[in-house]
Amino acid sequence: MEDKVLEILNRERRALTVHELESFLKLKTVEDLKELLKVLNQLELETKIYRTKHGNYMLFLDSNSRVGILSVTTKGTGYVQVEDGTEIKVLENYLNGAMHKDKVIVNILDKNTTPMLGEVIRIVERGIQQFVGTVFYKHGKLFVRPDDKKINHVVRIDTNYFNNLVDGHKVVVKLLSSTKNMEYRGEILKVIGHKNDPGVDILSIMAKYQIHDVFPDAVIEELKDIPEKVTEEDIQKRVKDSKQDLRQEMIFTIDGNDTKDIDDAISLKKLENGNYELGVHIADVSYYVKEDSALDREAQERGTSVYLADRVTPMLPHELSNGICSLNPNVDRFAISCIMEINANGDVVSYDIFDSVIRSRIQMTYDKVNLILEKNEIPEGYFDYAETLKSMQELAHILRQNKERKGYIDFEIEEAKIIVDEDGKAIDVTLRNRGEGEKLIEDFMIAANETVASHFYHMDYPLIYRVHGEPSEEKMTNFLHLVSVLGYQIHANTKKLTPKVIQEILNSLKDKKEYYILSSQMLRSMQKAVYDTTNIGHFGLASKIYCHFTSPIRRYPDLTVHRSIRKCLLDEAINLDTIRLWEAKLPAIALHSSDMERASVDCEREVDDMKMAEYMESHIGEEYKGIITTVMNFGFFVQLPNMIEGLVRIEDLKDDYYTYDESTFSLIGNRNKRGYRLGDEVEVVVKAASKEAHTIDFLLKKDQG
Repeated sequence: MEDKVLEILNRERRALTVHELESFLKLKTVEDLKELLKVLNQLELETKIYRTKHGNYMLFLDSNSRVGILSVTTKGTGYVQVEDGTEIKVLENYLNGAMHKDKVIVNILDKNTTPMLGEVIRIVERGIQQFVGTVFYKHGKLFVRPDDKKINHVVRIDTNYFNNLVDGHKVVVKLLSSTKNMEYRGEILKVIGHKNDPGVDILSIMAKYQIHDVFPDAVIEELKDIPEKVTEEDIQKRVKDSKQDLRQEMIFTIDGNDTKDIDDAISLKKLENGNYELGVHIADVSYYVKEDSALDREAQERGTSVYLADRVTPMLPHELSNGICSLNPNVDRFAISCIMEINANGDVVSYDIFDSVIRSRIQMTYDKVNLILEKNEIPEGYFDYAETLKSMQELAHILRQNKERKGYIDFEIEEAKIIVDEDGKAIDVTLRNRGEGEKLIEDFMIAANETVASHFYHMDYPLIYRVHGEPSEEKMTNFLHLVSVLGYQIHANTKKLTPKVIQEILNSLKDKKEYYILSSQMLRSMQKAVYDTTNIGHFGLASKIYCHFTSPIRRYPDLTVHRSIRKCLLDEAINLDTIRLWEAKLPAIALHSSDMERASVDCEREVDDMKMAEYMESHIGEEYKGIITTVMNFGFFVQLPNMIEGLVRIEDLKDDYYTYDESTFSLIGNRNKRGYRLGDEVEVVVKAASKEAHTIDFLLKKDQG
């Protein structure tokens, strides 16, 4: 009956009464009428049809209302994003109880404004089911103020269960309902700790993104069955061919100074034919984490490890991530090895993928490897490996040149590294180094990921791919406009975008002082890389077929790729039932993994913003040189050399009255016509910083006082 109702409303294109619909449908019984009312109610809930004030029904698209997701600014104004791209502005008094991220129906009040003005008439679905906030008492009643400033409501809590809470406690709250006077009620799900306690700041942000710091009891129970070391008996069961026992090979790892969860090890030989034999050996997590176990379900739910300022929230418990799975030095470990023969052009001419047992010789660090590769200085303990490392660097350069010929895009984005003391307080912010060692590992891992992905793609076997779509023509046109505003002419065909075109655009800007800003802007113009079971290639890497295989300790999609290897190559369990089961399971895993990756990235960024603000709270009044990275109608952001960014507010520009020129992305003075634009170098003074609000304010040095 649903389809018939929609067909009638689409044909008539007007509001119909229930009696008219009953007549069109030729209903004859009371039961038929009840079914019609049930269908109308369901279609209304699904926002496919709209019920007028008089109780008549019409297609939702024919009404004066729209459905969309509400975004609320910190000042209380709402903007509803409709699926067709329309934006409707909703003033605070017209939100009618709707909150940030709610799915709402908004009635259009004025179509002649830009954007159109509207009023929320119904909340379809709550976008935020729970939030993190700070406890406070008022008139003896317990309330929670959300940490997210876009949630402009306080929530009252029943004090019967939490009499021991005091002002300043951080809690997780489940939103229950709103009363007639728009007061919201909630239930406390978890007490995180007091805001002044060490570490509670980061735990609060983790809770916001539902990133768990404790493993369930069922997972802890399963750990009792996980061995602490690889036994000779286990090795004998695993090794069926002499090629699988690689313990005598020169295999080692290269990681950061503090890394404890080591996924990957590498080896290299030069062959008689002049080619290279590159070995990438990845921790065999699938051997220990069995499908549908409590460990597996929790790992799938987490999706990824999360790396924050002073801690790692692992996907797997430390007994696995830092223990039996981690490729620690001088101990036997199970791995999946991808051995590739690579020619002088950087092409993989043959490969072999198999389960192995390895024994890493040494846990190298990037800092010490870079001394060898960049300064020809050999640290203590590295002498026996120096020549192999130089050969690896030689191969890495060949692989990189091959990628660059295909259009590989290196955005060269700088990253901040936040240094904290024993209490977790930020005491310094520096740049992360990306030296020859880091690039070498990156190039080798990309080669292995491509090789594994290609193998399964050409077999037509189900796999989770890492995909990255091409940027939209509109976004690239906007980027090129920005470049032209800065005075640089770039000629590119935005209708035929390829990785090579993007690479050439960036290369043409390499010598410009705004290069790193423009590179960052270009990256924002690109789509986000995600996980998917349909291969569309990876635009940024200029790779036709790509997957994530090299980090199964840290990423769940990699673990699923290992399971595909085990089912397909090692156990040879290829049958139609297995393929159909895998085809049914993988899409949901890919989608959830993409969602959790996005949550972890957002969490990491928010923690960085908070810690940078905390660091700058100790530097009020100090002077810095920086560069303008973003210009808005309310001011401009200045980035310091260590990636800390602060806002110079337009009201703090004292020498003139400035207005925002959207066409040139600049603030222009009314009297002197001198402005501030993207890329300008300025001297600033730290005016204010707030760890709680995650904000930093600058003054221009000349405007101070």
